[in-house]
Parts: sequence; C-alpha cells; structure tokens
Amino acid sequence: MASADLREELTCPVCFSIYTEPVTLICGHTYCLRCIDRTWEYQDEGEFSCPECKHRFRKRPQLKSNIKLRNIAETFQPSNRKCSIHKELLKYYCTEDAACICVTCSLAGEHRGHQVELLNEASEKKKEKLRDVLQKLTTKREKTEKSVQSLQEHRRGVQEKAAGVTERLTALIMVIRKQLEDLEKQVLSEIIQEQEQILHPISYLIQQLEKEKDELTRKMSHIEELCNMTDPLTVLQESQRDDFCGAEKGDNEVTRRGDKQVPAGGDLDEDLISVTLYRGLADIVTDVKRGIYMQVTSDILLDINTAHNNVIVSGDLKTVSWSGINQQRPETPERFIYQPQVLSTRIFSSGRHYWKVQTSESGVSSVGVCYPSMQRGGGGQSVIGYNNKSWGLYISDNKFISLIHNTICTSLHCYLSCHTVGILLDYEAGHLTFYELCNPIRHLHTVTATFTEPLHAAFWVW
Repeated sequence: MASADLREELTCPVCFSIYTEPVTLICGHTYCLRCIDRTWEYQDEGEFSCPECKHRFRKRPQLKSNIKLRNIAETFQPSNRKCSIHKELLKYYCTEDAACICVTCSLAGEHRGHQVELLNEASEKKKEKLRDVLQKLTTKREKTEKSVQSLQEHRRGVQEKAAGVTERLTALIMVIRKQLEDLEKQVLSEIIQEQEQILHPISYLIQQLEKEKDELTRKMSHIEELCNMTDPLTVLQESQRDDFCGAEKGDNEVTRRGDKQVPAGGDLDEDLISVTLYRGLADIVTDVKRGIYMQVTSDILLDINTAHNNVIVSGDLKTVSWSGINQQRPETPERFIYQPQVLSTRIFSSGRHYWKVQTSESGVSSVGVCYPSMQRGGGGQSVIGYNNKSWGLYISDNKFISLIHNTICTSLHCYLSCHTVGILLDYEAGHLTFYELCNPIRHLHTVTATFTEPLHAAFWVW
C-alpha cells in the first residue's frame, strides 16, 4: 500500500507517468523536464505559470534537476527502461543504430560519437511519422469503406434487379404455361370435333349395314329352307313373294343405298390441326416478345450493294464468305473497297433487337454494328472497329476474341467454344452485348455507348 502511495507521489501530473528527469519549480511542484518544457512552449513571454497552482513567473525560469527525486523515481522505472549493459536508465535514442541507450552508452560505450536524441524528442518525431502513416491509413481506410459501400450498393442493386427479373419472368412463364394449356385444350377439342364429324356418318352407315346384314341373313335362312323343301308347289309359291324377287336378280335396294353412302376415304385433316397449333404458338411467341420488350430478328439479310468484291453473298442474302476471286461488282459509294466487309439491309434506330450469327469454323471473322456514315473507301478508317463509328467483335483463327472500337482493342481473355454468337442491341440504353450461344449461354462483353445514328449489322470475313 505504501509502495502504491509512493508511486503516486512519483507520478508527473502532466504525463501521468513516473518522473523522467524531474525538475522542481520555486512553487514546490515537480514535473518531468520534457513535460514542463512542452507546456511552456504554448505560453507567451511573461505568462509562464505552474500547471497546478497557476503561479506566474515574470520570465521563463531556469529549471534544475531534482536529483534525489530522480534517483527515487528510477528505482520505480520498469527493468526494460534500464540499459542491459550499464544498468542505467535509458535516456537517449541513437538515430544511427535505432536503439534506446543510457548516458554511459553515449559517452563511453559502443554508441560513442553517434548522433543521439532525448527519448522524448525521438518519441515525438516517431509519433509525427506515425501520425503521417495513420493519416495515410485513415485515408486509405476511408477509400476502402467507400469501395465496400459502393460494392454493397451494387450487390443490392444486382439482387433487387435479379428479384425483379425473376418476378417478371416467373409471371411471364405462368402466362405462357396458361396459354399453352389453353392451346392444348383448343387443339384437342378440335381433334375431337373433327373426329366426331367424320365418325358420325360412318357410325350411322355401320348401323344401317348391320340392319341390312341381319335382313340378308334372315332371307338367306329362308331360301335355304326352300331349297331343302320337297314339295314343288310350296317352293314355287314361296319364291314368288316380292322380297325374294330382288334376291333372285342378285340386287337389293338396301345394298344399293348402303354402297352409295359409304365414304371414300374420309380421314382427319392433320394439316388443319398443325395450322391451328402453329398459329397458337406464334401468338404465344408474339406475346413473349412483348413481355421481354425485345424484337428477335430471325434473319439478317445482307446488302449486296455494300459487299466488297472479294466477298461472296449467297442467293438468299443470309450467308457471306471470302473468295480470292474478284466478283467484278460495280464500284459505288456504298461498297467497301479496302476490306472484305458487308452490311445488313436493315438498320436499327430504336428499341431492343436480338439476332444470332453462325461464325466460320476456320479463318478470321468479325461481327458487330456500324453507322451508315462509316467510310467505305480505302484506308484504315473503313475497317469495322478502327473508327469511332463502329464496334466489332473479332474472332481469330484460334477462336481468341477481342472487342475493337475507335482502333482500341480490348482483349476479352477467352476463347469461343462454339460457333454461334448472339447479339443484343438496346439502342436507347446504349448497350451492345455479345453472347456465346453454347450450353449454358456465356456473356462475352457489353459495350456501353451513346448511339447518335442508326446502326447496321456489320460483318468482316477472311
């Protein structure tokens, strides 16, 4: 308990630590030399005062060490605050060796002649550096926090969008399922109705013919009885009855009527059922397209007036290939002169559009879009992707892909694993997205731009 009280008496009222180089003012209060010096650094001339009793001094007083108090305080210093060699209090910091040393180390030891600083001074310098590091770390942490917040917001946005898309497509699929069920009922009902229309007269005829068969059986039985009779008079009289006259002549009115009414190959009209099914499915697909707000272009027709003379365009205007033979087409302002390229006849100026392209299994090719105002003559500016009027997904002969726009090539660091590419254009949003149509479908790249002109689908082959 006495030791604790003594420790309290040896504690500086400024730094609240055991005195280091204690000095006593004329008012009787004691402080660490460094603590009182730092306190007075912030006081004006003539305003120096004791931090405890506020006693003022006309001028900054000379400070004298309290040697006895220092010796007592040193006995309370932790062992790690004393030199391991000289057993003296560590008072200095060697800046050359980055070590805390005692007076003897500085004057006669291995640190003699080295630049040294008081521990407090060295500590303050170190604190200044640490504060700089702390400020940099604080700034970096703030940036990191902002990045985390941004990513969290993006994650929430993706989750909310995914939830919205899921809800919308789930509702759309439910509608499709209901429409398919209704279409199934309609087609099956039409099959049943057509079956009944065909089978009703057949059933009636079967019924009539069954009656005729019964009548013929009865007559055959009677005739057999006549044939077995031995009385000539009875045979002749019975055979003269009216219902036997026709039988003797080999004709019968019922038979004639039945033969004429038997249908000649009546059957289900399967083509009619197919048309009904096709029309119903087409209506459903139309509704689906409206539901996803996208126009699907099943066929991109090529404009032969834009085709380079080393490009072969198929007769149906759906396929393009390269040829070493000049096609001798007339030179026009629309035709590409420099590279084997061709554009679509159709242009897209609004809305969302989707089409797919079957790429070549060998060679180099490019698919993309361009403005009508892109150059067609010679020079690099007329190549898809090598100007600010076009965007091209280039596929090398080893199927490595990259996106080129305004001569800037962006490697996508991947290879095509199949030969079909899907292209989705959202004109208003300024998005041009490329997909690899394998199983599963893989997103390749999305271009973000502000489109200022209508767009052609564009193709380059080699």
